[in-house]
Amino acid sequence: MIVQQFTGFLWGTASTILGGLALAFLFFLAREKWFPPPTVTGRWHIEMRFHRSSFKPYNNMKLRYVAMLWREGNCVRGTAEKVYEDSSTGKRDYVGNDRTRSVIDGHIDKRIFSRDRVTLHIVEDGHGRESTHFHDLTVQRNQRMNGTFSAMAADAEGEAIWQRESF
Repeated sequence: MIVQQFTGFLWGTASTILGGLALAFLFFLAREKWFPPPTVTGRWHIEMRFHRSSFKPYNNMKLRYVAMLWREGNCVRGTAEKVYEDSSTGKRDYVGNDRTRSVIDGHIDKRIFSRDRVTLHIVEDGHGRESTHFHDLTVQRNQRMNGTFSAMAADAEGEAIWQRESF
């Protein structure tokens, strides 16, 4: 009688442990294979469309950047360079030393039932003044992210488009 109870206890414990391991494996598989984080590593082309600014010449301005991002877990890091401007003073391409550089830090908010979100803090070392942008993006697919930006320079706000292909 005691041997049967002990054997039943061992089988119950073993089946609970195996069930827990199987469940842990399924969660791992779901996280890594079925719902992986978005592929943000690589080159991105960015267009910022200014919709509101306290400095009138910035209204309706478009800026373009090229960024290189890499992902470390849910953290995103990278750099960017301004390559184009379309403003009230005209259109211009930036090359070589005329490009301003930026440092990017951010985070991926992994979602199961809706699109993943990426938030980025960008510090641009402009000519004569450092400025900050904050981008709140929704991953459309691994080739595109759309959202909004808010910039400290002239209290600007607008639309941010990130895509793999050049504009």
